[in-house]
Amino acid sequence: MNVGVIAIARNEGQRLKDSLHSVVGAVPKESIVYVDSGSSDGSVEFARSLGVHVVELDRTVPFTAARARNAGFERLLSACPGVEYVQFLDGDCVLRPDWIDRAVTAMDADDRLAVVCGRRRELHPGESIYNSLIDREWDTPVGPADACGGDALFRRSAVEAAGGYDATIIAGEEPELCFRLRQAGWKVQRLDAEMTLHDAALTRFGQWWKRSKRFGHAAAEALQRYGSRAESLPGRQVRGIVVWGGVLPALLLIFIALACLGVVSPLVPVAIVAVYLLQWARLTRQFSAEDNIGFALRRAALMLACKPAEFRGLIQYWSNRILRRRHTLIEYKRITDPVRPRGAADVE
Repeated sequence: MNVGVIAIARNEGQRLKDSLHSVVGAVPKESIVYVDSGSSDGSVEFARSLGVHVVELDRTVPFTAARARNAGFERLLSACPGVEYVQFLDGDCVLRPDWIDRAVTAMDADDRLAVVCGRRRELHPGESIYNSLIDREWDTPVGPADACGGDALFRRSAVEAAGGYDATIIAGEEPELCFRLRQAGWKVQRLDAEMTLHDAALTRFGQWWKRSKRFGHAAAEALQRYGSRAESLPGRQVRGIVVWGGVLPALLLIFIALACLGVVSPLVPVAIVAVYLLQWARLTRQFSAEDNIGFALRRAALMLACKPAEFRGLIQYWSNRILRRRHTLIEYKRITDPVRPRGAADVE
């Protein structure tokens, strides 16, 4: 089985430790590469203690997950030139024991498959509503897919032909690569198989707000890159962000101010609030088909409440582009306790 694994992380602490432990034994150590994006929690030392290849990215160049994956891919091919398949893995994810075999079997059966992914589950979905929402986000339909997430098995030749990830993208780099692969005639597929356990560790609204901002940034970049082509999703996403996160909040504030000055009737801002309430009811009805009513109500409320965060991400992308500034990471994870290299006192 000519499979290599590339794990990437930045200050994932114990999550990285669990992630690398899940990989060691699944494939030979010489075919495992860990790429570190400037961690300060002992991640590099721990990875080296396992005997895997370690790449430390240059801190003078802006970090992106895409850049890290490209660097890992380059090191893997240098160390294992005969590798056929590459499993990319985020450092907050644990690989399920039989995933590699299931994924390779699917790849071997169809030489036009460039990417296969499976079910990514949240490790602690009951810890917060945010973790529960992410667990639902990971549950994508089985079969042909448009894109994958950070965890997926790629055909080495397909990644080479596409030129790898676009290292300048700070979010949404997987859909962008999958789009280029599909345009070149390759296929992406979601298997009915358990793939990874993900530890989001999202317990605060502020983290969800930043994640929403990151999504808005990714949606704006996706529209700029290929929104005018056959893909219509980026356009719909950006329109929704602009309406619910930009236009309506601005109108609400303006008409509240005008109503206070007596220029317009107080019923005008009340009407805008009513529009939001109607949208909340519509979303709740939609979500209640798969969730209990209490969860559906909160899910719909969070979606609407974070539209301004998505709009901020959209504005950040376009302002950086217009002013020719570098895009920087939008981080929302908390740093865990430092990891320690395994030794006599740390045997599992």
